Amino acid sequence: MSEQNEQVTFEEAMERLEEVVEKLEEGDVPLEEAIQMFQRGMDLSKYCHERLKKVEAQMDQILNEDGEIEILTIEEEQTSE
Repeated sequence: MSEQNEQVTFEEAMERLEEVVEKLEEGDVPLEEAIQMFQRGMDLSKYCHERLKKVEAQMDQILNEDGEIEILTIEEEQTSE
C-alpha cells in the first residue's frame, strides 16, 4: 500500500478508482499511461479491499454486557420440513 493511499479516506479511494476505470474504458489513453493507470487502479482496489476487511473484522466484534469483547457468530436458522 503506498503512502499516498494511507492519507485518503475509503470514499476518496473509491472515487479515484472509479475515475481510473472510466478513463481506461474510454480507450483514448496511450499504452504506457494505461499501464500506469491500471497499476494505480490495482493499488486503490487493494487498499479499499483491505479497509473493508478491517471494518468487517471490527463489526464481527461486539461488547457484551460485562464490557468484554465477544466475537459475534451468526448461526443459520434450521427450518423443519
